[in-house]
Amino acid sequence: MKHRSALSLRSVCAGLVLVVGSSLTFGVLSTAHAIKPLVTGVDATFAPHAMPKLGGGIDGFNVELGQALAKQLGTTITIEGTEFSALIPGMNAKKYDFVLAPTTVTEERSKAMLFSEGYLNTDFAFVVAKGATDMKGVEDLKGKTISVNKGSAYENWARDNMTKYGFKYDVYATNADAIQAVLSGRAYANMAGNTVAAWVAKQNSAVRVTYTLPTGLVWSLAFRLDDKAGRDEISMALKCLKKNGTVSKLAQKWFSFTPEAGSAAVTIVPGQGVPNMPGYDPTPVELKC
Repeated sequence: MKHRSALSLRSVCAGLVLVVGSSLTFGVLSTAHAIKPLVTGVDATFAPHAMPKLGGGIDGFNVELGQALAKQLGTTITIEGTEFSALIPGMNAKKYDFVLAPTTVTEERSKAMLFSEGYLNTDFAFVVAKGATDMKGVEDLKGKTISVNKGSAYENWARDNMTKYGFKYDVYATNADAIQAVLSGRAYANMAGNTVAAWVAKQNSAVRVTYTLPTGLVWSLAFRLDDKAGRDEISMALKCLKKNGTVSKLAQKWFSFTPEAGSAAVTIVPGQGVPNMPGYDPTPVELKC
């Protein structure tokens, strides 16, 4: 028997709540049971993970991942678009059940919230104007200014490394604004995730990716520290989406690459969470797909 599930899309732009899409109904993959309707959020300017569609609505890798999770769980997931810096406080205030936006898992963050297992590897990339000098390494940032998205892992990296490498950084509410700082000459480079940087360079010939810094980090779904049950249930759905190839297919569609064996997009961890990080439960779980 198939249940009915839906995904409602809303966007917050310039402080206004705009309904940019209607509910969509999906057939449900095999699930143990349906759960309550959920509310989550994304940065709707963080292409190609979430972005406005020309005809209205929101689209992107994480939006489609949310659709697939709703279908797998047999429930409704309402996705709100807002600034990234508002997502984690909103979750902790119980406005959101979890954060769907790409959230880099770090030890510091893992002490303040729970995470599902990772669904994508994330490296740090630097986007510069087309005619700018190349970066060979982070040492080349000395004397320069970089732009970062407020509340992101890139802001944290910039704060922690600015003195060591001798650069300055400016913080912007959205990554689109951070890219504009590069185009206008206010910043030498925008530091962002490798998937976002590649998308920006593909869409705008005025910029290019000059250097990628490997991190060994992953993107994951974030949950309140006291919501282990919610984390485990949604993380189980994510495992199923890895098993049936959905995550890999979405990566091919949005990032134009096929995830390698051993990468986060195809690896199902035995427990719940991100191994070797606080909050990881190593107890082996049985897939319920």
